[in-house]
Amino acid sequence: MTKIILTLILFNCFPMMAAETTQKNILILGDSISAGYGVAPEEAYPSLLQDKIDQAGLPWHVINAGVSGDTSAGGLGRIDWLLRQKVDVLLLELGGNDGLRGLSPESTEKNLQAIINKTRSKYPEVKILIAGMRMPASMGVEYTRRFEETFSSLAQKNKTAFLPFLLEGIAGKPELNQPDRIHPTPAGHKIVAENVWKVLKPLLEQGPKVSALSAGPK
Repeated sequence: MTKIILTLILFNCFPMMAAETTQKNILILGDSISAGYGVAPEEAYPSLLQDKIDQAGLPWHVINAGVSGDTSAGGLGRIDWLLRQKVDVLLLELGGNDGLRGLSPESTEKNLQAIINKTRSKYPEVKILIAGMRMPASMGVEYTRRFEETFSSLAQKNKTAFLPFLLEGIAGKPELNQPDRIHPTPAGHKIVAENVWKVLKPLLEQGPKVSALSAGPK
């Protein structure tokens, strides 16, 4: 009887172990856009990405670590805790609040680089996608230029996948943004999901090693 019970336990455990080894995790480290500020959780782009992944039949699970109001420094402060779970892909969506607060692009770049370093130190085979942001012209020509170049510079230096502008096709369009003109509506989040998916999907379908990738939303 004991042997029968043990056999049943092992039989039931093996499928679970197999599922654990085949499923891979995508960590989205972001701010209020990733957190889905002002929309239902299922309407935010991380949830829409999970839908696309499931429809494609890919064994990936999205972990949404978006926090409203978060800065690059805030993300750096919580990355160690987040890395306690296995991370196979890091989608780095931080820096927008740095820019809106007028923080130096050099400080933002330093924090984002530290996040990349910590992630690669813990998981050397991790794939990284950097989502770039832009500032409104009211921040000044020189500042907006330096801010935008921060993300492309990081992507080139670290040979990561790169999405030049997360809000391409959404920014500046009232019908796709909430009254604050910053956060996307549900319709806007659908476009964000499409923007990310164009770069993320090839990344998920690749092998462990990744060369520098860059794609601009069309």
